[in-house]
Amino acid sequence: MSASGGTKAIVAALAANLAIAVSKFVAFLFSGSSSMLAESVHSLADSGNQGLLLLGGKRAKREATPQHPFGYGRERYIYAFLVSIVLFSVGGMFALYEGYEKIKHPHEIEAWYWPVGVLAFAIIAEVFSFRTAIKESNEIRGNQSWKDFVRHAKAPELPVVLLEDLGALVGLILALGGVGLALLTGNGVWDGIGTLCIGVLLILIALVLAVETKSLLLGEAAGLDQVKKIEEALVDHDTVTGVIHMRTLHLGPDELLVAAKIAVQSDDTAARVAAAIDAAEGRVRDAVPIARVIYLEPDILRTPVVPS
Repeated sequence: MSASGGTKAIVAALAANLAIAVSKFVAFLFSGSSSMLAESVHSLADSGNQGLLLLGGKRAKREATPQHPFGYGRERYIYAFLVSIVLFSVGGMFALYEGYEKIKHPHEIEAWYWPVGVLAFAIIAEVFSFRTAIKESNEIRGNQSWKDFVRHAKAPELPVVLLEDLGALVGLILALGGVGLALLTGNGVWDGIGTLCIGVLLILIALVLAVETKSLLLGEAAGLDQVKKIEEALVDHDTVTGVIHMRTLHLGPDELLVAAKIAVQSDDTAARVAAAIDAAEGRVRDAVPIARVIYLEPDILRTPVVPS
């Protein structure tokens, strides 16, 4: 993922969420709608999440140190995981609590035009943010389905923003439904039910984000296409005759570690093997530019003896 693309989507989401959070809170003050309060906290949490993603991206650019020789690229994964925690605790759990309280102590919505008008504005703003995230994602998604893109993306920012914006749009529809039913029936319980639905939605999205970012934190290998390209680039069919085994690991979204044991001819000189390793590293970096840390170990391929 290009840094500019991810940053553009995050900034668009941040601007939309800050404006929406303020408008929702004003609507809550005038109407007393619990859906509006839950949604204002949701938008405020989303704004904090975008701030975390921007901070993670900035901190990940720090140079490697003796204590952290492989750099800080995985900080982007850590901050994306923090987003899931914030979304779960601040957004989801608060909405569940607020919905329960509204169902337990319902009251009619006052000044109905405030929540309805704010929800209409919020939907327009979220559509703008969601459209930006979709546009930026499409530039790198290729032929992947949206499900595969979210599951297998090595850069966490765009999947996080996509899921947040999707959750925000669905949440706004739920809030509008709860407020609308409360107004039509004169029963504030519907507003509380809408709030509970928003809470469940946010918790589900937070769980999906947590599972996906946990996998990135644990360390994921390169994609199958990249692995194939690396293996093909290593072999020159002269000095390097094959790949005995290989391991890859993402040190960050834009940095890949490659460790491989390569097969060389038994009668090759040390100088010839060293030159072949240098050439192989160059071919790998040309084929997969994010393969920045490469360790190659030469060995003699020993064909296993098949028992008779």
